[in-house]
Amino acid sequence: MNTPIKPLQNCGKCGLCLGVCPVYRELKEEQASPRARLQLIKAFENNILESSPLLKQIISKCLMCGSCAIACPAGINHYEKFMDMRQKMVADLGENKEIKSLIFLLSKESRIRRGAGLIKLAQKLTPGWLANKYCMGNIPLKRFPELNPTPLRKKMAETIQPRGIKKGSLVYFTGCATNYIYEDTGLSMVGTLTHLGFEVIIPEDQTCCAIPLMFHGAQNLAVKNIITNIEALTTHKCDGILVDCATCGTALKNEYPALLKKIIATDPLETHQPWKRLAVKAEQIAKKTMDILSFIAAHRQELVFDKTTPNMGQMAYHAPCHSRNSFNLLPLVQNLLKELPFMEYSPDLDEATCCGGGGTFFYEHPEIAKKIMDKKLFHLKSIKANYWLTDCPVCRINLSGNLDESENIQVIHPITLIHRALKNSS
Repeated sequence: MNTPIKPLQNCGKCGLCLGVCPVYRELKEEQASPRARLQLIKAFENNILESSPLLKQIISKCLMCGSCAIACPAGINHYEKFMDMRQKMVADLGENKEIKSLIFLLSKESRIRRGAGLIKLAQKLTPGWLANKYCMGNIPLKRFPELNPTPLRKKMAETIQPRGIKKGSLVYFTGCATNYIYEDTGLSMVGTLTHLGFEVIIPEDQTCCAIPLMFHGAQNLAVKNIITNIEALTTHKCDGILVDCATCGTALKNEYPALLKKIIATDPLETHQPWKRLAVKAEQIAKKTMDILSFIAAHRQELVFDKTTPNMGQMAYHAPCHSRNSFNLLPLVQNLLKELPFMEYSPDLDEATCCGGGGTFFYEHPEIAKKIMDKKLFHLKSIKANYWLTDCPVCRINLSGNLDESENIQVIHPITLIHRALKNSS
C-alpha cells in the first residue's frame, strides 16, 4: 500500500474498483463504491462539502482491504486517502464511545494488559446462556476465543535458543492478538523457527502495531505506538523481523515509513532530526520484515516432518486482505499448502474474498459483514473441510465466530499445523 498518493483528479470514474470492493458487491449502491468515496473526499477538500454524520458513515463503511487501490489504473492510493479522511472526520465529529474505548486501550500497553485481564475475568463470570444470547456484531459472546491464561510475551523468555547449530537471529513481532488471545500461533512460530535453527528474540517493549488507531483517525496516538515499536525492534541485532499477522506486517513494512515521511514533509521547521532518525530506523525495519508463511516457504526443504504424522484431512484457506493485497502472498501460500504432506488442500474460488471482519467492521456494520460471511460459509460447506486456515487473527475471530459449533471445523493459523507435524515438535 506504500505508494505515492496520486491526485484525486486522476480518478476517471472507470468503475474497475466496483467489482473488487466487498461492500459495493453486497450493497450495489454508488455511495458505497470506492470511486464515490473519492469524489466525496475531493468535494470535502475543495470546501464544497462539509463534515456531517452521513459523510462520516459513508467513509467508515469500508473494510480498508486495499483491493480498490490494487485495481486502480490511475494509481490512486485509496487506502491512504480513506485513512486521512477518517482522521478528518474524527477531528470534526468525534467518535462513538465503543471505538473511543478501544483506541484508549490500544494506545498504551499497560492498558491493553489491564483490559485483557478484565476480559478474562468477564469470560469466567458470564453465564453460558448470557454469552450465547448477546452478540458483538454477529458473533455471540460465547463464540469469542478465550484469552491466553498468561500473555505470550510474559510466558516466554525474551531470547529463545535454536535447536542445533545457530543459523541466525530473528526478531518476532507478536502483535496484540497472539500475545493475548492466540498463544498457539506464537508457540508454533517459536517452535518452528527454533526447529529451523534460528534464535528467536521477542522484544518485551513492543505494543499494538497502531493500524487500528490509524484506521479510526487517532494518528497522534498511533505515532506514540510506532515510536515504541521502532525502538523495541531496532534494539536487537537480527537477520529479519517476522510477523504472524499480515496487518501487523503492513504496518511495519509500509505504514511506519510512510507516516514518518509525511510528518517530516509537513513539518514547517527544520527541527525534525528526531523524526529523520526514526524514519531511517523505520526503513531498516521495513527491509527486514517478512511474514511467517513467506519465511517457511523459503525454508520449506529444511523442515523435517514426522513421518508418523497422520493425515489431518481436508483444508480450506482464507486469504486475509492485507496478505493478498499488501504482500501478494496468495500464490505463495497456495503452493506451500499444496506441498505439505500431511493435509489435503486445493484452492477454491472463494478463498481470496474478504470475510467482512475488517478490524472493527464486523461490529460497526454487522448487516454487511453477515452478507459477506454467509457467502464464505456457503462455499466452505461444499468443501467439507476439517480445518479453515487463515493467517490473520481478526479473520480468525470472524470466521470461527460465525461457524456453528456443530460443524466441528477448527479455524487455525497454518503455522500451528505445520509445527504439529514437525519431528520432535513438542
